[in-house]
Amino acid sequence: MSSQHFIVIGMTDDREVWFPPEVREIIAAGRVFSGGRRHHEIVASLLPEGAVWIDITVPLEAVFAQYAGHPEVVVFASGDPLFFGFANTLRRELPDADITVFPSFNSLQLLAHRMQLPYADMRTVSLTGRPWDAFDQALITGERLIGALTDRQKTPAMIARRMLDYGYDNYRMTVGECLGNRDTERVRTLSLAEAVTAEYAFPNCLILERTALRTHPFGLPEHDFALLDGRVNMITKMPVRLLTLSQLDLARKTSFWDVGFCTGSVSIEARLQFPHLKVTSFEIREAGRDLMAANARKFGAPGIDVHIGDFLEADLSQFPAPDAVFIGGHGGCLVEMVRRIDSVLLPGGVIVFNAVSEQSQALFHEAVATVGRHITGQMRVAVNQFNPIEIMKAE
Repeated sequence: MSSQHFIVIGMTDDREVWFPPEVREIIAAGRVFSGGRRHHEIVASLLPEGAVWIDITVPLEAVFAQYAGHPEVVVFASGDPLFFGFANTLRRELPDADITVFPSFNSLQLLAHRMQLPYADMRTVSLTGRPWDAFDQALITGERLIGALTDRQKTPAMIARRMLDYGYDNYRMTVGECLGNRDTERVRTLSLAEAVTAEYAFPNCLILERTALRTHPFGLPEHDFALLDGRVNMITKMPVRLLTLSQLDLARKTSFWDVGFCTGSVSIEARLQFPHLKVTSFEIREAGRDLMAANARKFGAPGIDVHIGDFLEADLSQFPAPDAVFIGGHGGCLVEMVRRIDSVLLPGGVIVFNAVSEQSQALFHEAVATVGRHITGQMRVAVNQFNPIEIMKAE
């Protein structure tokens, strides 16, 4: 058994806090306590004389250093400590510790109760110190109910603005502020336009209810994209794009790189059809930045990580390592590009390249051979009057 024991007690923001007898006995017998400053304000009168309090603040390494040497720590946390809460952090950072949890309602449960909303199928995401990934995925998949935990940066106003920027105006937002606090609690249902300009007390959370369906076609028509200098030849045609994605086997991948994205059509199609993917897109031309921004917003594809500059000079260590890569442009440096990609490609990863000539086919064969990979799939596709494309897959 571990020599360290944590008792994690969930609570709401109610200033007249109530705990069951078992929890009150634990508090009365405790010596070392911890939690946020807001928690301390609420429970201070319940702590025994001489109690030690450790504030939970960032960096958390300093907090865990203070925990060391104390055989038992009583921690106060918001809501259910296992729902995106501090008990999960303890389990991750101190896997050998013994943890006992006394949960309360989490804030999204409280908000659903205030709304009298059946929430069994609600998709819950946390934006508290976290990236947009899970939230964006919920939007793209068109979840009927989305519950989101916020923070001081990712506020309801910012969330509403992001949704409108990408065309997701098919939701209404209900915001719960200071839930559980009898003096300051407030619940409001707003349109997204209203939510952008409203002000909110913290802490808060929100629930989005879908009011209409927004569908994404399987295959985005190329004439609907903003193009590079209006050049239709500078975009991967829809049938070729879909076959390319099928060769990448993205349903089983986690991190996709689109190298030489130009208009962003492959990145955007991948994002919409496989919203679980982390999509990282590279383009040497500065014009690509605005093209990607315009097209991603038009088609509702948030969360694509865009990088402008020479791929061969980029610090690839700063990006999530890929297990699928599409080479959309190489600027005559295909061999060097494949070598760079091979150096970071995860085990089982795949590279796909669309060759427009026999010369580029031979160059890709040469590049693949230099890194010890093999062409495992090849198909020729012709669309309308355009030249045939050879879709080549290396593993």
